[in-house]
Amino acid sequence: MNKKALSLFSGGLDSTLATKLILDQGVDVVGFHFTSHFASKRDKERGLQAIRTAKELGIRLIVKNKGDEYIEIIKKPRYGYGKNMNPCIDCRIFMLEKAALVMAEEEAGFLITGEVVGQRPMSQKRHTIELIEKRSNLAGLIVRPLSAKLFPPTKAELEGVIDREKLLGISGRSRETQNNLVRLYNLKEFARPGGGCLLTDPIFARKLKNLMESDKAFTPKDIELLTIGRYFRLNNDTMLILGRNQEENKRLESFWEFPYILFSPMSFNGPKGILKGPLTEETIRMTANIMAFYSKDVALTITIELNNGSLEIYEVERKTVDIEKIAM
Repeated sequence: MNKKALSLFSGGLDSTLATKLILDQGVDVVGFHFTSHFASKRDKERGLQAIRTAKELGIRLIVKNKGDEYIEIIKKPRYGYGKNMNPCIDCRIFMLEKAALVMAEEEAGFLITGEVVGQRPMSQKRHTIELIEKRSNLAGLIVRPLSAKLFPPTKAELEGVIDREKLLGISGRSRETQNNLVRLYNLKEFARPGGGCLLTDPIFARKLKNLMESDKAFTPKDIELLTIGRYFRLNNDTMLILGRNQEENKRLESFWEFPYILFSPMSFNGPKGILKGPLTEETIRMTANIMAFYSKDVALTITIELNNGSLEIYEVERKTVDIEKIAM
């Protein structure tokens, strides 16, 4: 085995330290970072942080999106969901399988992860870690520098590529040892622990579940819409997204193309909306009244502008809408 490794690299505290521990043994390390359709604002910041962290450590960083293939896993994960829509075990297997392909391309002998036994409730229990390793076809090739002494020696250790005695045996959720190492190495560039992807967020998870149940042919763009504003299900075939502020209104405008329809207020100050589904008198009336519900104006007649390939203007009588019934 050669002295080259691929590091599953989030840019967070644990993956940074795991990488550093192997670098200090004279191993050539390449970082591998995933982005996703389900990246939270914090995740996106971590992506930028991963670039800065890789630079501080002096390693090359490969960035890859999980892609539409990952959406298929979300729909029906073999090992189920966590508290919300997060298929953490299936996600981990997916990432390791993709990492194995990159390892082959880079001619890396083993994979580094920042896993710590017992740190995460779903994917970092001992038996779960062993299951994930077996399913990813990387048995014996995953080095976990922070918890290595709690596992049998890996191939890299057995062949003397790395020294097992210089690895650690951390377990549990405390990060006292990691924080001590940060001070020892004087590391500056890494993301602080905490948070998760959007799939762990109960509000987003509820929206996504409704979208998946209502629209079997939903797209990555539909998922992006769920991250922008208020989400309404007008009927089985029709969803509506309203902006919550000027920034979100501008983002919604960028979706104006088939199959989306842009609603803009004319006679009142209120949110813009994007509708996906059949355009009927009923959906127009409902959308206009939902938009007016979030406006301070109290006009009895609502005038709206539709962009759906052509420009249309409608006047709608204002009526009460049962927001709780249709809001997701």
